[in-house]
Amino acid sequence: MKIRFAFTLLLTALFFVASAQTKQLTYCNPLNIDYGYTPFENFAAWGKHRATADPTVTYFKGNYYLFSTNQFGYWWSPDMLSWKFVSRKFVRPYNEVKGDELCAPAILVLGDTLLVIGSTYNKDFTLWMSTDPTHDTWKAAKDYFQVGAWDPGMFADDDGRVYIYHGSSNTLPLYGQEIDRKTFEPIGPKKEMIKLDWKEHGWERFGENNDNVFLTGFMEGSWMNKHNGKYYLQYGAPGTEGKGYGDGVYVGDKPLGPFKYQSHNPFSYKPGGFAKGAGHGGTWADKYGNYWHISTMVVDVKNNFERRIGFWPAGFDKDGILYTNTAYGDYPHYLSAGKEDHLKSNFTGWMLLNYNKPVQVSSTLGAYVPNLAVDEDIKTYWSAKTANKGEWIQTDLGDVSTIRAIQLNYADQDATFMGKSLGVYHQYIITSSTDGKTWKTLVDKSRNKTDVPHDYIELKTPAKARYLRLTNLHMPTGKFAISGFRVFGKGAGVAPDTVRNLIVLRGDAERRNSWIRWRQTDGAVGYTIYMGTAPDKLYNNIMVYNTNEYYFNGMEKSQPYYFQIEAFNENGISKRTKVIKVE
Repeated sequence: MKIRFAFTLLLTALFFVASAQTKQLTYCNPLNIDYGYTPFENFAAWGKHRATADPTVTYFKGNYYLFSTNQFGYWWSPDMLSWKFVSRKFVRPYNEVKGDELCAPAILVLGDTLLVIGSTYNKDFTLWMSTDPTHDTWKAAKDYFQVGAWDPGMFADDDGRVYIYHGSSNTLPLYGQEIDRKTFEPIGPKKEMIKLDWKEHGWERFGENNDNVFLTGFMEGSWMNKHNGKYYLQYGAPGTEGKGYGDGVYVGDKPLGPFKYQSHNPFSYKPGGFAKGAGHGGTWADKYGNYWHISTMVVDVKNNFERRIGFWPAGFDKDGILYTNTAYGDYPHYLSAGKEDHLKSNFTGWMLLNYNKPVQVSSTLGAYVPNLAVDEDIKTYWSAKTANKGEWIQTDLGDVSTIRAIQLNYADQDATFMGKSLGVYHQYIITSSTDGKTWKTLVDKSRNKTDVPHDYIELKTPAKARYLRLTNLHMPTGKFAISGFRVFGKGAGVAPDTVRNLIVLRGDAERRNSWIRWRQTDGAVGYTIYMGTAPDKLYNNIMVYNTNEYYFNGMEKSQPYYFQIEAFNENGISKRTKVIKVE
């Protein structure tokens, strides 16, 4: 009997250990890393602010490495969740060059070495190398890299040959060129790879709504992947300032082409939700072989180039189509715990509980009113009058709900920093209540010593509450200002019914544009529209709140389209409608 009891205890212990080891980690976009502030005075005309873009990630020697524009360093992570910053000025010579040369950087793994270079039109940039980039241990692989390239992307083929792709222009194409693997000298002249064709591809037109008639779109941000013998040359368009900033792809049989426009484009697209945009990024495989896509997200308030970073599940379908799954892309998602199919969503199912719900605050600065912290728009924010300890904001969920996670998005109101500031941090506490009278501590960051501009907290144990209060203890700079106090979990009600009367009107005169409209669904706070150029490949989506129409100007002129829609609220998501075809 004692033996059986001991054996049962052992099995129970092993079960809990295994459960702890296999519990999937969750994350929430925008990525919570210690973004630097713009290093340029002329970019801070409307206020100093955090800014980065043009991210690239690779898996190297058991860790993930993330580089992006003007950060005076880079990040590494063992799990894609906790990122550690390595301070490094990639400049040469140090006493002659001011600033950070890693604008729109390119990285490449060659054997046991990681290479990195920034954008340049000159011939005197250094190509850097490291065999241990968890530390600042870099040396020059090539002091004078002769391929002056802006927005470069580097690629090593299976046969050992190395290529570089580059370009950033609203008139010029992307170029490709082979470089010697040992000397890093160019082999032959650069060749034209691909160009924008905005007259055919509606999403390549410039402007917030792909409707700017004064400026043509930009093609930039080269990236190359090889899959099943095919070469996937990726690019960003039409401009980093707009919500439709996405990534497209051409496919070829050889590394320098010719290339053919993929039938599904843009393959990375996120024009809706809290933080919009999914352009100029890179596609990489994690340690399990699952693909992910990282890209630029748009803020564009204090400057056109005020941006953040997000990443999403990606992959190649059975027909070799490259896709990125951005549905509910700024809600909590699971990271991979093994090999998985990214056509199946990594979304946790934790819904936003406080969209446009009542808010109370300690003080308000000017027109930065309280409900701007819960309107699901990163461009708008509430600000307190000060950064003093004790300033607070309180959100009312409307009913007692199950809380699983919280994301705090700070806004840079009256920030004073320029460039990269090390050793800065936020401190706060979050208290919760079921009745607005009795409160208890839910999250305690009173001893935090890290910079967390988009802090994401998954609760160890789900909590029941109706009210949450965020109280400031310390700000690194500027006022206590919040663009998104976002609470995720499960509401106390029911999910909305299936949407009715979905129609898509597409005219003959302008086939790149359409008007999508549907009947409002009782209880819905928002809708997710799915679309694609094949009925079984509705890989793109648009998330909208508090409306029953959308003007979609990103269509392919010569292709039919297919659409579905679903409604959502704090309690869940409805069934999707039947797929409709629009010729």
